[in-house]
Amino acid sequence: MQILYPEIKPYAEHSLEVSDIHNLYIEECGSPDGIPVVFIHGGPGGGCNSDHRRFFDPEKYRIILFDQRGCGRSTPHASLVENTSQDLINDMEAIRVSLDVDRWMLFGGSWGSTLALLYSESFPDRVSAMVLRGIFLGRESDNKWLYQEGANCIYPDYWEDFCTQIPEAERGDLLTAYYKRLTGTNELARMSSAKAWSLWEARMATLHTSHKVIEQSSEPHFALSLACIEAHYFVNKCFISENQVLENIDKINNIPGIIVHGRYDIICPLENAWSLHHAWPVSELHIVRDAGHSAGEAGNIDALVRATRTMAKRLED
Repeated sequence: MQILYPEIKPYAEHSLEVSDIHNLYIEECGSPDGIPVVFIHGGPGGGCNSDHRRFFDPEKYRIILFDQRGCGRSTPHASLVENTSQDLINDMEAIRVSLDVDRWMLFGGSWGSTLALLYSESFPDRVSAMVLRGIFLGRESDNKWLYQEGANCIYPDYWEDFCTQIPEAERGDLLTAYYKRLTGTNELARMSSAKAWSLWEARMATLHTSHKVIEQSSEPHFALSLACIEAHYFVNKCFISENQVLENIDKINNIPGIIVHGRYDIICPLENAWSLHHAWPVSELHIVRDAGHSAGEAGNIDALVRATRTMAKRLED
């Protein structure tokens, strides 16, 4: 069983102005002369943490991490202005250019897998390979599964806690009801909704309950950006057309990829990864038999570390 690499610190930190409003936090770790890889965090609105550096051999990889618009150490916090999928795709390209990277490997999980696929379909010549986890395709059915009908059948007790934030008359469209409160002017209602939203996801993120994940997700700064930005994206159908990722998959047919997905992923069911793998012939699919959605579960860590080692060998040849 593979574990994360030892903790490391960045050798460089940057702030990149990508609009009149947004500044992105970027860091580089590992080997400056290594294989460039960019870590694309989930959410949207999740941000990066120190463990995200540890999926890669620091002697082989030039590890690039950044916080997407409105979250983590990027500013302004929880901003929904000029925050769309196309903005994030453009931001990634701006980061690549600013760091003088010719081609890079993409490593993304959950929403990070969506953004990795959208970027690679826009800039296929700039992507050397991909390692993707917990696939989310941004379809209407994916949003309904998580916020209206699907996951609630697996976790009815947690669902009840999620629903009680919303009056019964509005529960026919919980996504819109939450978005209304998260973007409202009542700060108490806004924070209460953010914590309930984040807790709903955190409780489902792992096969076995992780108090660490739940505590991290309940932290107010994190919960607010996660809930506000996720609701903003999902109400707007991720700012992409229905099934856009799979309909444009032919653009990346020459890019090698390894897909890692927990069999018991309730947030993003395995069907997402299955459909992606069958549409993307050069990809490999590794189904982790004893894991859910979180990258921090032992089975997912093992598969992801093995994947980055495999890709390093392939890209060095």
